[in-house]
Amino acid sequence: MDDKKDKKLGVKEFFTLGEVGRYFFRKKDPNRPVNINIRMMHGVNKISIVVFLLGVLYLIWKLVLKPLF
Repeated sequence: MDDKKDKKLGVKEFFTLGEVGRYFFRKKDPNRPVNINIRMMHGVNKISIVVFLLGVLYLIWKLVLKPLF
């Protein structure tokens, strides 16, 4: 059996950045081809991830935190 499947995730593992963090904070690969289309695609992807996370934070604020005050 695989130990990863049997383990329950804790709070620390739940809030790790994982793939999203590696997408934003990765080293430049010198072997990767660079052209304007790929650079623009990755730029738009990064903007959409940030906007999505801001929307999630807004919903948490509106639905969870605001009624408490």
